[in-house]
Amino acid sequence: MCSAVWASRREYGVNEQRTAVIVMGVTGTGKTTIGTRVAGRLGWRFEEGDSLHPPENIAKMSSGHALTDDDRWPWLRKIGTWIDDEERAGHSVVVSCSALKRSYRDLLRDGRSGVLFLHLNGTKEQIAARLAQRHGHFMPPSLLDSQLADLQPLQPDEAGVAVSIEGDPDDIATAAVAALRRLMPTTR
Repeated sequence: MCSAVWASRREYGVNEQRTAVIVMGVTGTGKTTIGTRVAGRLGWRFEEGDSLHPPENIAKMSSGHALTDDDRWPWLRKIGTWIDDEERAGHSVVVSCSALKRSYRDLLRDGRSGVLFLHLNGTKEQIAARLAQRHGHFMPPSLLDSQLADLQPLQPDEAGVAVSIEGDPDDIATAAVAALRRLMPTTR
């Protein structure tokens, strides 16, 4: 397994500087699906950011209520702590997190120079169609409009890339890694 990880890391031009890729976007864009594929291609650890939500947030969203900033701050700090812990352990990581607002992304990158954002984006119609096919997730499709209203796309001064969700997940992940690679220092 270790040799496969190193081959993958060389293939994508990744060095040993610790990096965290935060896969962001509204509900239904495929953050987990694409995030796991990106992590696999890079040989990095993946964390489903939703698993770090406190039970109160899950219950609130499950009942069809959008989270407030006050609901999100502790969750975002927990994601930041997870990134820090993984970095101290010597790991580069990929984590899914909606990171809808600039202020959320500012908190996630505060003191973390190796944070890059991967914004998965698509049309409201594309995302709604995906949500209609998704079953067993706590986030109801009815919250899509509130997430789209909160979404503040990456700005030019933010380290990250935007990738369309149109296409096959493997193709999207390949495009994402290629785009991220241009932002990562290499060992060449």
